[in-house]
Amino acid sequence: MPFEVAAADRTELSRWLRRQNLSQKLGFRARLILLLAQGQSVSSVAAQLQTTRKTVHDWRARYLAEGVSGLDDKPRPGRPTVLSQKVVERILRKTVKEIPHESTHWSVRLMAESAGVTTWQVRQVWAAADLRPHRLKTFKISRDPRFAEKVVDVVGLYINPPANAVVLSVDEKTQIQALDRTQPQLQLGPGQIERRTHDYKRHGTADLYAAFNIATGKVITKVTNRHRAQEFLQFLRTIDQQTEKELDLHLILDNSSTHKTKEVAAWLSKHPRFQLHFTPTSASWLNAVESWFSQLERRALERGVFTSVKALKAELVRFTAAHNKHSAKPFQWTKSAETIIKAVERAKHALPN
Repeated sequence: MPFEVAAADRTELSRWLRRQNLSQKLGFRARLILLLAQGQSVSSVAAQLQTTRKTVHDWRARYLAEGVSGLDDKPRPGRPTVLSQKVVERILRKTVKEIPHESTHWSVRLMAESAGVTTWQVRQVWAAADLRPHRLKTFKISRDPRFAEKVVDVVGLYINPPANAVVLSVDEKTQIQALDRTQPQLQLGPGQIERRTHDYKRHGTADLYAAFNIATGKVITKVTNRHRAQEFLQFLRTIDQQTEKELDLHLILDNSSTHKTKEVAAWLSKHPRFQLHFTPTSASWLNAVESWFSQLERRALERGVFTSVKALKAELVRFTAAHNKHSAKPFQWTKSAETIIKAVERAKHALPN
């Protein structure tokens, strides 16, 4: 079985070897793994590094089990060295106030070298302070002047929906690509992960409108070629046809211009059971249908192979039907409007300037 090393690990190990202060034993282990990654045999690597085949086998197994971090020395038995408060404070200050020269963020190894401590000690300090420099999340604070008003409105629909009405979270997932791989993928098997080519062929795109029913978790969808106001109108008609006529419909939407055209307004005036509720700008996380789109991405699109737009559209229809039959469940919103508003205010104050 070929010995595979992830591209990111190759880059990291190569970076190790460029360091002037890298310890000899870590340089030895990095070279060992990189030589194996080139397809060289255990005997060949052992001969080049003037070591035993057992040593090569041991570090090969350690890497396969634990990745690059497994090439570090394990903590020695016995009572560990207790760091002084001054050293702990220096590690914490460096973590949050400084950036290492050789990277955009701190790793356990970089901090250990900079602070003159062991990697195990860095892990202990970071764990105690709940610091995770390797993690990164995105955010955007809404500057909508009616933010609080809209949050109260939308969250109120989630927590206390009106009687004799259906609450639908509506949005469109645009420009979904029909991606095909350049070669057939290698299937999953014992001892082998599923593999596919890194490159792909584009066959076109499709757009998906979805209305997520808060009470049931079921979804009404419509696949289109574009996402203009006229496609949105067609979707409103689809919702009208697939819901009980005697029920009011409360639709939660974002602030897309296609939702607010004269044609849409004229149609809504003739269908008074439709009531639109808009989320604040830059607050798509407030729209419940986004969680369903996330499921769609993970379960159908991310690893999907589509030889045509027609095949992509068929999969969107199939996934929706399967979800409605087997996976749909009522949506539960847990945070109050007051909690959200206070959290956003704290975030605003935390921003520089």
